[in-house]
Amino acid sequence: MKMIGQIVENAGLLLLGLALLSLLSAPEASAAEKRAKAIFAGGCFWCMEKPFEQMDGVFSVTSGYIGGTTKNPSYENYGAGGHIEAVEIVYDPAKVSYPKLLELFWRQIDPTDSGGQFVDRGHAYTSGVFYLDEEQRQLAEKSKKEMDARKVFAKPIVTPILAATPFYPAEEYHQDYYKKNPIRYRIYRGGSGRDQFLEKVWGDEKRGARKWSEAELRKRLTPLQYKVTQEEGTEPSFRNEFWDNKRHGIYVDIVSGEPLFSSLDKYDSGTGWPSFIRPLKPENIVEREDRRLFGKRTEVRSREGNSHLGHVFDDGPQPTGLRYCLNSAALRFIPVADLEKEGYGEFIPLFQKK
Repeated sequence: MKMIGQIVENAGLLLLGLALLSLLSAPEASAAEKRAKAIFAGGCFWCMEKPFEQMDGVFSVTSGYIGGTTKNPSYENYGAGGHIEAVEIVYDPAKVSYPKLLELFWRQIDPTDSGGQFVDRGHAYTSGVFYLDEEQRQLAEKSKKEMDARKVFAKPIVTPILAATPFYPAEEYHQDYYKKNPIRYRIYRGGSGRDQFLEKVWGDEKRGARKWSEAELRKRLTPLQYKVTQEEGTEPSFRNEFWDNKRHGIYVDIVSGEPLFSSLDKYDSGTGWPSFIRPLKPENIVEREDRRLFGKRTEVRSREGNSHLGHVFDDGPQPTGLRYCLNSAALRFIPVADLEKEGYGEFIPLFQKK
């Protein structure tokens, strides 16, 4: 009997140990469950990284090659092996769903083009959704069918839904190309025809339906603010509110209040207008080609408010080499001390680090 009791006691200790081990390992398993992958092809992979990297819930975006027959393809030979350029997205499905990723994907490409994407022609630049399991296949087919039914595009959608084959990461110099070579990236993208197509198809919807009538805007804004934001006017240099403002804080759209730029990125460009090297929230900025004054410039607008802000040029200081030259009349300044009460408390840590 004593031996049997000892066996039972040992068994109980073993079960307790297994239970504790399970509890200790549970958080790690839970963290692993929060990572999923998606693979999309949309022509030049440089242009596909940025929109997904800016999406909340996305851990990483990797440029690479998929769909071919050769192993370990390189940039020099991937096309010969039948591969196409694609991006592999690692994301948290608890924060962003696969259908949301698909929705963003359709808004980056011309899914009616079977011969490439924009200026890049040939099979290596065709589009595609590469599903990793049956659930992704069904969701992708459903998303494609719904998008086709909306008649957003002038022609039927031809982007294929394909089973994923091995994905091979591209060379390191291709990863985050838009960050490493911002000027070259902007020149390429601006000349590729992609942005012009996307603006034509999605422009009004991307910016959202206007929330304010003309009468409401004229009542809310000063005549100068209205002229600048709604009629693409330009205020006088050196005679505007923020050109020489040296206080710390953020600049938001005078119409919508969406955060646009930070004093941490502001510098004296000598032009007499407030100038910045980068946006505070890049996703709140829309760039459009402007040919009104004897040449080509890049206009900068706010996404939600659709306000004309100014222009961006490639003659700024490093590390970006950019100069966002804006109109004070399109902006409202919020000092650091007021960020919390104004509803912009998320930006306070930026200034605490400084």
